[in-house]
Amino acid sequence: MAPRLSFLLALLLAGASMAQQQLMEYMERRLAVLEERISQWHDQSSRYSTELREFKNQVLTLLENSEKERERLRAEGENAAVRVDRLEREVDYLETQNPAPPCVEVDEKLMENQGSAAKRRKNEKYDKLTDCSDTISQVKAMKILKKFGSSAGLWTKDPVGSSEKIYVFDGTSNDTVYVFPRMREFTLFSATRKAARIKLPYPWVGTGHLVYGGHLYYIRQQGTFQVIKFSLANKTVVDSSVFPAEEQIPVFGLSAFNYIDMAADEEGLWAIYATRENEKNICLAKLDPASLDIEQMWDTPCPRENAESAFVLCGALYVVYNTRLPSRSRVQCVFDVSGAMTPEDAALVYFPKRYGSHSSMKYNPKERQIYAWDDGYQIIYRMEMKKKAEI
Repeated sequence: MAPRLSFLLALLLAGASMAQQQLMEYMERRLAVLEERISQWHDQSSRYSTELREFKNQVLTLLENSEKERERLRAEGENAAVRVDRLEREVDYLETQNPAPPCVEVDEKLMENQGSAAKRRKNEKYDKLTDCSDTISQVKAMKILKKFGSSAGLWTKDPVGSSEKIYVFDGTSNDTVYVFPRMREFTLFSATRKAARIKLPYPWVGTGHLVYGGHLYYIRQQGTFQVIKFSLANKTVVDSSVFPAEEQIPVFGLSAFNYIDMAADEEGLWAIYATRENEKNICLAKLDPASLDIEQMWDTPCPRENAESAFVLCGALYVVYNTRLPSRSRVQCVFDVSGAMTPEDAALVYFPKRYGSHSSMKYNPKERQIYAWDDGYQIIYRMEMKKKAEI
């Protein structure tokens, strides 16, 4: 009995040992499979990481190339815009060229006759053409439209007729006038490429020019100062006149670039100027818009010192003053050619404080408002009026 038990026990021990051996072999095989899979995963992860880095580098390279291409296209676009602008200017020049501009050479005898005739009419009593008897009470409102161009310039409309065009003179000397079809386009457009151009046969100086009755009256300097009358319809010079004033000096103490400032009001066309003979004060002349003849001339009591601009309203000259360090502009001197209002009777009118000083102020008698250019900003002043008899 005992030998049989020993045999069975030995047999069981041998079977358990074999089962254990098989289990160990199975575990080793499973671990080997896991190690192989972990190795494959590691290899794949490394490969994916490498591919991701390569893809990232490719994307960065493409972005850099795209940025370079965008800069190249932008540069080409700017060059194209410059070429188009130049082409437009050349086309405008060809369209506006005057094949036979009138002679504007100074005839000394004619100038002498004009000067003597004007002097005979100097400071005579003026007979008004209209019944306009208004004067400025105060600045009712101010509207800043935009910032455009140089610090000095001029913008205006034709007060005669129904045209809504805006005419812009950028700077104090040039030969080109920008034309916008309406106020809306001038306000919205930020570039001069959107505007039509008029290239004048002679360059203009200062900011004292005027659009009146379908004509552009602008100042040319060729030794002496000339008023050029330019037809906006035909794009030709129709008349010119040497201004009959000797030894002209800047009309406004704070605007050294203006020697003649053309103005229009309910009475017609005027010229504001100054001479060495009466260098402390401003002079005024009434012009015939058809012939450019001087009808009458006046020596006003308005000083040039610290004057920045001026305009004419109902036959009265309003001179705007400031300081050399720009502050608040004000009408400080009024000269009424009809004598209905003395300088002492006129109200002291202040303009709202703004950016600098006015380089031009153009009164529009149809709209009864002022188009001003202030340190590159285009401003409209709406005026409140009262009768001179109420003063």
